[in-house]
Amino acid sequence: MTTTERHEPATDADERTMLEGWLDYHRQTLAWKCEGLTDAQLRTQAVEPSELSLMGLVRHMAEVERSWFRRVLTDEAVGPIYYSDADPDGEFHLTDADTWEEAYATWQAEIETARGNAARFGLDDTSEGKNRRTGERFNLRWIVTHMIEEYARHNGHADLLRERVDGATGE
Repeated sequence: MTTTERHEPATDADERTMLEGWLDYHRQTLAWKCEGLTDAQLRTQAVEPSELSLMGLVRHMAEVERSWFRRVLTDEAVGPIYYSDADPDGEFHLTDADTWEEAYATWQAEIETARGNAARFGLDDTSEGKNRRTGERFNLRWIVTHMIEEYARHNGHADLLRERVDGATGE
């Protein structure tokens, strides 16, 4: 079993290192919240009518990484991984065929692509693509800050889901 190590950025880091450090910290936090659980436990939903589960959150974050760092930042024409027009929340609709191994590997691949794409931009550089709903462009600073917020919010959900699964709590 892998043990996720979380590292806060140095308190005197420059802006980019700080932002990327906090984003990685929150990515590591979500992985940590999922550690040591079976596929069945990772599929455990919150409470009705919510379809939220830890595996669903990881699949959702793979979609979010893909959207912001590929579609918006670099204007890459990539389709969705788990959702569709017919099922816009498909990342949360798990079947017995869905596995943690696949979800985790997909999420990690999207994170690595995100890191590579972000490395090509300065914090003030404007995205090559646009948000599909608003048509807006964003600088990298905004995207990274938004991703920190997105992970932090969902890590709160992950805390509650993990506690429901096995009683584990943590920071």
